Order: sequence, then C-alpha cells, then structure tokens
Amino acid sequence: MSILLYLIPIALVLGLIGLGAFIWAIKSGQYDDLDGAAHRILIDDDDEEEQQ
Repeated sequence: MSILLYLIPIALVLGLIGLGAFIWAIKSGQYDDLDGAAHRILIDDDDEEEQQ
C-alpha cells in the first residue's frame, strides 16, 4: 500500500510532462498543416525534374 505514495506522484508528474509536450507542440505549429504531408506524398518529383 505504501507503494502508492510513490506511484501516484510519479504518474501525475509524467502526465503533466505529457500535457506540457502536447501544449508545446500545438503552440509551435506542429498540427497546423495536417493535409500537407498527405498531399506531398502524392506529388511526383520526376515531373518537376523533367520540366527544368
């Protein structure tokens, strides 16, 4: 039962670290362009090289 005295604060600290990382990712613009990467994979790079 005394192990809970250690596990509960550790879980809370890890949760706060995760929440802080998530908030930092949102503020730094990591989730601004979700469709860009999906469309970028469909663009054929060979066409751009042939045009040059």
